[in-house]
Amino acid sequence: MNPRPGVFHKLVHRLLISRPVSAFMARVLYRADAALLRLTKSRHTFTGFAGLPVTQLTTIGAKTGQPRTLPLMAVIDREKIALIASNFGRKHHPAWYYNLKAHPECKLQLNGMTETCLAHEAEGDEYERYWQLALSYYAGYEKYRVRAGRRIPVLVLEPKERS
Repeated sequence: MNPRPGVFHKLVHRLLISRPVSAFMARVLYRADAALLRLTKSRHTFTGFAGLPVTQLTTIGAKTGQPRTLPLMAVIDREKIALIASNFGRKHHPAWYYNLKAHPECKLQLNGMTETCLAHEAEGDEYERYWQLALSYYAGYEKYRVRAGRRIPVLVLEPKERS
């Protein structure tokens, strides 16, 4: 399980939640994180400096059919990982959400391990549980939900059955 954010990380989170910073981050953070991951051999991300756990998700593009890899904040729950499709509070869902809806099988890299997973969208009690867990790590999700004016999807990734 992930450690809860400390005082320093909470201050960083408050900055990230602000509208101008989150608008900027929506455009550049995934590129910056991807570059830092390459430079540090998958050890560090800017998101990680904010005290948030990061995974690298590889999906198949819904329209292109091509593999797409990007770093995302992960909500870790034993063998399951939840991804929050907040898109920094934008009005539309992120592209990776549509990729997982079209092609639920994906690759997940976390802590140096790569696993094939299947994704499904959480509903009902499962949604509420993961949403509350996500808020315990990053309260900004609630502000993003209000700003976006939409229900923010939660996708749960489970390891594909091993043979």
